[in-house]
Amino acid sequence: MLRGRAAREYTRLQPQRGRVPGRVATETTVTKRSKSSDRWLRRQQRDPFAQRARTEGQVSRAHFKLKELDERFGLIRKGQAVLELGAAPGGWTRYLEERLGDTGLLVACDSRPLTHGPATRYVEGDYGEPEVDSIIDDIVAERGLDLVLSDMAPNLSGIKAADQARAMGLAELAEDAARRWLNPGGSLLVKLFQGEGVDARLAGLRRDFGKARLVKPRASRSQSREVYAIALAFNGVSSG
Repeated sequence: MLRGRAAREYTRLQPQRGRVPGRVATETTVTKRSKSSDRWLRRQQRDPFAQRARTEGQVSRAHFKLKELDERFGLIRKGQAVLELGAAPGGWTRYLEERLGDTGLLVACDSRPLTHGPATRYVEGDYGEPEVDSIIDDIVAERGLDLVLSDMAPNLSGIKAADQARAMGLAELAEDAARRWLNPGGSLLVKLFQGEGVDARLAGLRRDFGKARLVKPRASRSQSREVYAIALAFNGVSSG
């Protein structure tokens, strides 16, 4: 994720990808790939959910993670107000737009380009930056939120302890948003990575929500440490 960028809110007239000023694909960037990029491409080609996303015209395989969790836990309903953090490239965004309908409110936040529909309120920037937080607050403060979703993940350095600390920091930001804007009875879905800090994070959620648990969707790769914390029935009184 990029930091320090000025936040701008976009309401598009037509569904489209956002633009990152100054970033231009060149022949060199397309043809020269690292070994890790090659491994990622081979994995994508073999991955059944990535193949299914291409076949069904979905933005990304992430669509199937949210669909499964929604069907299991009843997270999303027509007319809700929802904040999506780490929304790019838009796999969850499209699913949310379809489920929320015309009466819902979707605020999608990311510093990277995002595919979204005309009604989605796209806030360009990273949650935690004062300008971004202020824009979101202007949109949702009066109505409050029914659901906060976070698929934020750090740029991995390969240093496990440092990467885990960054991931926990992003989860803490998502929890901050939930405690700040969720209406009583609201829900939180946040990406975590199994490791140090997860048990403490879950214990904190259980103090502020009626129920909280960890879930690994089928569309998450089996070798990945990725899990999701689902917290339901916010009690409206933050212990954080």
